[in-house]
Amino acid sequence: MIMKSILTLDHVRESFNGATSRKARSKIGQFLTPAPIAKFMASMFEIGSQQVRILDPGAGTGVLFAMCVETLVLRENRPLSIKVVAYETDAAILPHLEETMKRCQSLCTSYGISFQGIIRREDFVSAAIEETKESLFAVTGEQFTHVILNPPYMKINSRTAMSRELYSSEIEVANLYAAFVWLSMLMIEPGGQMVAITPRSFCNGPYFRKFRIAFLRTMRLKHIHIFESRKKAFGDDNVLQENIIYHATREGQKPKLITISTSDSFDFDKACTLSVPYTRVVYPGDPDMFIHLGIDGHEDSPAEQIKCFKSSINKLGLSVSTGRVVGFRAREYLSQNYNKETVPLIYPCHFQYGFISWPVESGKKPNAIKVSSETFGLFVEAGFYVLTKRFSSKEQPRRVMAAIYDPTRINSHLVGFENHLNYFHKQGKGLPSDLAKGLSIYLNSTIADQYFRLFSGHTQVNATDLRKMPYPTYEQLVRLGAHINEKMPDQETIDAMIEKEVQIAESPTHLIHFNGERFLGPYEE
Repeated sequence: MIMKSILTLDHVRESFNGATSRKARSKIGQFLTPAPIAKFMASMFEIGSQQVRILDPGAGTGVLFAMCVETLVLRENRPLSIKVVAYETDAAILPHLEETMKRCQSLCTSYGISFQGIIRREDFVSAAIEETKESLFAVTGEQFTHVILNPPYMKINSRTAMSRELYSSEIEVANLYAAFVWLSMLMIEPGGQMVAITPRSFCNGPYFRKFRIAFLRTMRLKHIHIFESRKKAFGDDNVLQENIIYHATREGQKPKLITISTSDSFDFDKACTLSVPYTRVVYPGDPDMFIHLGIDGHEDSPAEQIKCFKSSINKLGLSVSTGRVVGFRAREYLSQNYNKETVPLIYPCHFQYGFISWPVESGKKPNAIKVSSETFGLFVEAGFYVLTKRFSSKEQPRRVMAAIYDPTRINSHLVGFENHLNYFHKQGKGLPSDLAKGLSIYLNSTIADQYFRLFSGHTQVNATDLRKMPYPTYEQLVRLGAHINEKMPDQETIDAMIEKEVQIAESPTHLIHFNGERFLGPYEE
């Protein structure tokens, strides 16, 4: 009976997807959960209350709460009663949801378990705000023992009523999925549990900072599951977002250990599982509470190798900023051609073989920007700068892509960096040439790119992310930079250079210099 229901629910999902357009589903952020994923998510719940109350905030066909009910019913220590509250506003899918609720009723009845199923045909965000409006951390409305959710993925328009409602409730989020998780968290009773599948973009970056802090201070993160391929979770829906599944309980105390598991497909029984210290996932003292993923426990993993680089942007005396020139705002001052009234304007299209190649005569982007009282504050003095692209496509093999702005190759005393770039500088001015070259080598290394991916699950490379990374010392960077002449070495040579620095740092004589110092997270003292 159980297996039949799994197959039937997945058939309903496939039929519904076939009968509706992806564009329409994407418009409301609706991507239905495949049954194997729902079954795995339900299995993550620990044995808890005998009086179970389940919340499914964006129920769809009901596969998530159905799997949760089935899992609880089949356990030896099954509950005495189960109540399900499911929110759904899509009228087209409500008949399927009602049928799923009836199946849960029938299943519980057959096992002598009291069941109550409630479908609320209303917007979850507005309803949840109403439930929790008196105090976000002392919930007076209905509370739940279990929350299971695959929330809608959609950016929140800051001009909408929903955005104003959330802001007035002190819930500041950039995407609807984070709002769903935040509000669901507030509706869990103390000791209650949540299992969610969402994009991993909340794990880092400034846009989800307040959400991360609220979540990690309220919930005890116990298990995170990572898909090795972004195509697996919702591949048949053409969703390439990198998703994770996580289990957490409503407890303020931080755990000592956290389980990290990975799988390449829906064969969760063959998942690779590792128990790691919580402090390796969320660094102690990190004010932004980044969540670092991809830990594999091997000595040659990026997380382990990069420990030998103990410096930081601050210790190097450097800063990283986002390019000041926003193209559409400065459109009237842009020019394809360079003349005495303009200065070079650098875009990502000017990256070539690790250096800035300017101008690009056949490119679609302008090469220059006019100097005026309105634009003068957008420029920096000519000097050696290290630039990184802020955006990469999902298909590109690298996230971190760096290039050197060499002032000896471009005859101008000022330069403008477009907003799609980050630039490393020293108090707003250029860097020593060998330092800039060494920094570019490090950023272009495979180990730096792989480490970046441990905590970043999206294609953006923000200045905040770059500030979080560990860096080689000033001396190490200068030593690396001395190897660059007219062009950047190939990838194999770059990685060999970094590997040599790792070996030097790990050698016994080098360790004596550090006096047996253990590795500290970037925020420990």
